Amino acid sequence: MSLSFKKTYTFAVISTMYITLFSTALVAALLFVFATFSWQFCTAFAFSIALFSFFVLQYRVEHFIYRRVKKIYDDVSLLDSSTLRTQSITTDMATLTREVKKFATDKKVEIENLKVREEYRREFMGNVSHELKTPLFTVQGYLSTLLDGAMKDKELRKKYLERAEKGVERLIYIVEDLDMISKLEMGELNLEFSEFNIVELIQNVFDLLEMNADKKNIILMFDRKYNKVINVVADQEKIQQVITNLIINSIKYGKENGTTEVTIEDLVKNKIIVRVRDNGEGIEKQFIPRLFERFFRVDKSGARSEGGSGLGLSIVKHIIEGHDEKIYVESEYGKGSEFSFTLEKGK
Repeated sequence: MSLSFKKTYTFAVISTMYITLFSTALVAALLFVFATFSWQFCTAFAFSIALFSFFVLQYRVEHFIYRRVKKIYDDVSLLDSSTLRTQSITTDMATLTREVKKFATDKKVEIENLKVREEYRREFMGNVSHELKTPLFTVQGYLSTLLDGAMKDKELRKKYLERAEKGVERLIYIVEDLDMISKLEMGELNLEFSEFNIVELIQNVFDLLEMNADKKNIILMFDRKYNKVINVVADQEKIQQVITNLIINSIKYGKENGTTEVTIEDLVKNKIIVRVRDNGEGIEKQFIPRLFERFFRVDKSGARSEGGSGLGLSIVKHIIEGHDEKIYVESEYGKGSEFSFTLEKGK
């Protein structure tokens, strides 16, 4: 336990002066009455009393304040007593007040953060429950119907088993995405960097998702014809997943007879930026900061009817950040959205 002495401890100094003046005056009067008066004796006595009084008062006041302030800290649980013991004990009330306010502010911020995390946890658990419950009840419903007698009908049996299989596939899809997001958040993203043509990769994704786009008559297109090879250095499989998720998202929320357009631009000397733009319904401004949260959906009912795990954008963000790159989103409600991310150029 350390003591901190400061010249600004006016309380101890003034108290010392009072005690010293009184004691010295009393001794001087007694010497004058009963003995020979001596300035040297009075000066030495005054100095001794002053020194003794200052240290006694200072020490006592510091411990007086320390004990009571520590009890307040312990009573209100603002901070651990060990935190206080690491600080120098002081009778400087301005310093003490400043420290108490700082501790209280820090704890208030910590409490607010914990409340936000708790709210996020509850929302996440509710979303996981909802996402898993829907396909589970679907599978259970069809299997129960079959067990109740529908199994005898050959056509109905096949139909219900096919629908149950789709429910199981959706469950597997959600569980696989949950497994991936857990690994990403734990830092278990193993990237295998290679150099590849980003234009070719995007075209492959277009080919894979062409049938999905045709259902809403959405055209998948580049903003212009890229005749030259544009090589990037990244994990090819993971970047394909990023582009796939972004294009699936643009189809899901895009307007019928609309477009999904991809642009590749030079950003700086060693970086490119890939933009995925749609002319769909867009996103309201207040929802944009939450877009990359797990299971967050702007239009919960509509989005669920379109399928998906609700983890696509969260996975995209983790993959891009795992490459030490940036992802951006711009959207105007009623006009469309644009998601973009950077990549390192190849040779």
